[in-house]
Amino acid sequence: MAGIHLAIGDHVSSDRLEPPKSANLAELVVPLGFVGIVLMMVLPMPAFLIDGMLALSLAVSIGVFLIGLFMETPLQFSAFPAVILVATLLRLSLNVATTRLILLNGHKGHGAAGHVIEAFGRLVVEGNVVVGLVVFLILVVINFVVITKGAGRVAEVAARFALDGMPGKQMAVDADLNAGVISSEVARERRRNVEREADFFGAMDGASKFVKGDAIAGLLITAINLVGGLLIGLSNGMDIANAMSTFTILSVGDALVAQIPALLISTASGVVVTRSATGDQLGRALRQQLFGSRRPVAVTAGILAAMAFLPGMPAIPFLVLAAGLLFGMRNIKEQSNEPADSPAAAVESGPAPGSPEDIEAALPLDVLALEVGYQLVHAVDPQMGGTLVERIAALRKQMALDLGIVIPPVHIRDNLHLEPGAYRFLLLGTEIAKGVTRAGRLLAMDATGSAPQIDGEATTDPAFGSPARWILNRDRELAQALGYTVVDHATIVATHLAEVVRSSSYNILGRGELQHLFDVFSKQSPKLVDELIPNLLSLGEVIKILRNLLRENVSIRDLRTILEGLIEMATSTKDPEQLTEMTRQRLARQLTAAYTGADGTISTLVLEPAIEDMFRRSLREIAQGTGGALDPELARQLGISLEEASRKMLGSGLTPCVVTSPDVRRYVRAFAERRCPQLAVLSFRELDPSANIRPFETVGFVAAHAA
Repeated sequence: MAGIHLAIGDHVSSDRLEPPKSANLAELVVPLGFVGIVLMMVLPMPAFLIDGMLALSLAVSIGVFLIGLFMETPLQFSAFPAVILVATLLRLSLNVATTRLILLNGHKGHGAAGHVIEAFGRLVVEGNVVVGLVVFLILVVINFVVITKGAGRVAEVAARFALDGMPGKQMAVDADLNAGVISSEVARERRRNVEREADFFGAMDGASKFVKGDAIAGLLITAINLVGGLLIGLSNGMDIANAMSTFTILSVGDALVAQIPALLISTASGVVVTRSATGDQLGRALRQQLFGSRRPVAVTAGILAAMAFLPGMPAIPFLVLAAGLLFGMRNIKEQSNEPADSPAAAVESGPAPGSPEDIEAALPLDVLALEVGYQLVHAVDPQMGGTLVERIAALRKQMALDLGIVIPPVHIRDNLHLEPGAYRFLLLGTEIAKGVTRAGRLLAMDATGSAPQIDGEATTDPAFGSPARWILNRDRELAQALGYTVVDHATIVATHLAEVVRSSSYNILGRGELQHLFDVFSKQSPKLVDELIPNLLSLGEVIKILRNLLRENVSIRDLRTILEGLIEMATSTKDPEQLTEMTRQRLARQLTAAYTGADGTISTLVLEPAIEDMFRRSLREIAQGTGGALDPELARQLGISLEEASRKMLGSGLTPCVVTSPDVRRYVRAFAERRCPQLAVLSFRELDPSANIRPFETVGFVAAHAA
């Protein structure tokens, strides 16, 4: 397998080193085009070539304008800012080239700079030089003052709003991802689109400066052509009238050839930045929004018909327009003003209540779900400042690091049957935990147990059950100064969810979740999974082993060690319980590190020999079929001793832990699980030989003895 992988990698690498010749040619077009545009400014060009380049400039501007008109989203033409730069540079280089021809050959006649410039000059001027100059100046004012300035302002505001809205949009994407509405690939693509949209409007803000500078440059170049051409014409023996007529036609024609593409590009940029909110083609959006209702169209037609009968008004144009509107109104359907993504539209587009599709959609159960009362909606909705969705996303990553499993998306929904400030967690549709918050209050917890009293409603922390108080918002700083830990509603729910996930992780891990873990792990070590499943163990047996580990809060992130151990041990036994115990012993370094304190020692409880002998005797009797039940009174005393010792360790800031012999570890854990589930039970073989063990207390059938 490794050899095949390397062979595939070599093949891909060779393809990258030797791309097709067509790809090389396509990649060279853009840099060669830029070089050619720059060379046009300094190298002389014949008139026929100038005509071709001017036609190309017009074609580019018309094409860009139409693309901007028919595009639905700005990202469909994300290269538009760069196109503006290229088109502007092309026009300026053509201005330089045509200026050279006008000044050098203008005295020879109107065709000195090519037929395109001559045609534009004669078409607009029509023998009147003043008319040509006025038309050119009006076009400059329209382009520079109206379109370019407005489009630049819109692009600036759009860029600012796009940057300000990025965090909210990304949080909305994370919310949809956590709610399971979209996949991780779709979320990644949406985040990339949010970033590209902000980059696009920022680039458009800068690109508008190119258009603005182009308008100024066109005005200066025209003035240079007029003054310079007049002086050169007089120096070549032309009379002042002939020189003025000839060079005015050439200068105005050159200016119009440059200004019309500039005007189209400016208009295209204005269309792109002003129609981004429609989310549709501009023509379709105008037809739907301006002519989407019959009443405004009918009123407009009536007003036009009335204006036709005013004294002195030409009746035919107004009557024709009114008739056209009335005729077109027959084909216009009345449209709802409600947006397509509104809740009502969503209900109408969904399956009908009671239909087979509606019933089937209600069948699947969410693995994890959170239901909240209406007072907690503000903690969930990002638009209202809620941070719970973001915290749950961080929690899923933390659980992956701590436990080694990927928590499925937590589906959050409101439940009007709950108390206003209540919430509950559901696992496969069944409630597993719940809590209640107080509106307008914060939860103050005394982590040390020595903080002075503070005004507030006495309660318990829903996650850990420790004493706490609901305090007013104004008392936050006072409580923190007194040593309390103060948290808001989102933190309460997120912390409670973390504890619920830790305690229920073995139920969350199913075949789908395990297969996902194997798919991720197989990218690095594909042979381990294939060798173990199904040759040595079935997928169901592996799930039992991993669930046993998670039940005791043992992380399965080190899948390599776990799978390698199962491959070696599965040849001697298939019993999941025995394989679990042997796997725990292979994870000795991990377990030792988990319970080692800051001082480098492991503080543990130690069982009296009589307790271990009691469990061994019970196991022998079970194996012989002669009973095996523990003495009720001794079991009660042992349970009380374990609970008291665990509370003492918690009060000392230590993780409750007891170390026992390997042969009875599993049964001691089964005994302690119901009485003090937070107590970890380890065997001596599950601790690293170099670990420094410090007995905290010896547990017996009577009150615990201080060690």
